[in-house]
This record gives sequence, C-alpha cells and structure tokens, in this order.
Amino acid sequence: MAPRTHSTTPETKNSTLIRTENLDKIYPLGLNTLKALNHVNLSISKGEFLGLVGPSGSGKTTLLNIIGSLDSPTSGSAEVLGRKIESLSHNDAARLRNKHIGFIFQTYNLLPVYTVFENVEFPLLLLGIDSSLRKIRVMDALEWVGLADRADSKPAQLSGGQSQRVAIARAIVKRPELVLADEPTANLDAENSHHIMKTMQQLNKDLATTFVFATHDEKVIGYVRRKISLVDGRIEKDEKQPRR
Repeated sequence: MAPRTHSTTPETKNSTLIRTENLDKIYPLGLNTLKALNHVNLSISKGEFLGLVGPSGSGKTTLLNIIGSLDSPTSGSAEVLGRKIESLSHNDAARLRNKHIGFIFQTYNLLPVYTVFENVEFPLLLLGIDSSLRKIRVMDALEWVGLADRADSKPAQLSGGQSQRVAIARAIVKRPELVLADEPTANLDAENSHHIMKTMQQLNKDLATTFVFATHDEKVIGYVRRKISLVDGRIEKDEKQPRR
C-alpha cells in the first residue's frame, strides 16, 4: 500500500540531514578512558540507505546513539535535522526523537501486554495525534509491513520476523525523516532478514525516509547503498554500493 502523504519539516529542506565534525566520544574505564569515537567527520543526505559497519567495539552503535540524541559527544559537533545534539537539553532531545526519528532495535522492545495495533500506536499517543488519524496511520504502517491482519494479536503470538516488522511499523508510523536501526536482523534467520531489509528498502523508496543501520551482518550490508566502515572509532572507508 502506498503512503498517503509525507510531510517535510523546515529542518529537512536542506539535503544534508546529518553532519558531524571532529566528533569524539570518550568513556571513563576504571582509572583509564576509552575513546569510542575519534574525530569522526561525516555527512548524510536525505533519503540515503546507509550502513555503519564494523566489528564489536568499532564505535558504530555509539555513533548511532549520538545521531539519535540518545547520547552526546565529548567534543566536536553532531548536527541532526538542523539541531546541534551537543546543545540540546534533555527535553529538547526527547522532542527531536519523538517527532522526527524512528528507532529499530535487535530486541524488538514490544510491550507484551498490548496488541500489535497498540504497540504501533504508542508513538502517536506521545505526539497527541487524535484517535481517528491514529487509526489511519497505524493501519497504513501495518499494511506497509504486511501485518494488517495481525493488528489484534499480542507479541507472544508472533514469530521473530513478525515482531521485527511490528517494530519497523512502530518506527515509521509517525512518518519520521530518519530511522536508525541497530543490528535489526541479529535475531532473525536468513529468510526473515532478507524480508525485513526488502521492507525497509521499499519504505526508503516510498517515504523518502533516511535509514542508517549499525551492523556487522553481511545480509544487511548487501542491501545498503553506502557503507561506512569504522575501526577503533575512526572512519576507515566510505564506499558507495550498487543498488540491490
């Protein structure tokens, strides 16, 4: 089902959605420190389908968390949707996430006592959208991921692949400019992984939503159109890939 509309906010009129400059992130580690990000300079345009790749500890999840305003840099700058992450208050960061950014995690994070419909509806409740529009948006999102017939099911009644599709629907129901996905296929078999990636690829095309993945899964890497390889907190390679 094709989406009805996709609104463009003032923050996204410029084609550059994300920009980092000399971005560092340092964590205390006992009496020492760990430099998770080391002078990362990166620019991501609207509509990209991009992967941050590298082994565990390379900095990809740290970078994803800063882009999503879940963390802040130690030094340097991260500008997302026209906002400087390092300058945002706790409340401003929450508003940026709630309105403009969708998140997909490997553990799904579905609320077990609620139905599929209610899980997908939750971000719209936070935005104060009225009930009639919420119903349209939720059913649209479930149609996009092929689960409209499971709207009344509980998470315990779903397979792993279905649960991740519900998580995708929840991430895109508010029509965000940006979706951040941290190892979205880690708990899925190959068939479900490809189905999930094709679903997100289609949403990227239909909604012009920017997708940024943090992953070391070759099945995900095969779908992204730009691959940024991180090693020890630095960008080692930035490569374009053919469209799959």
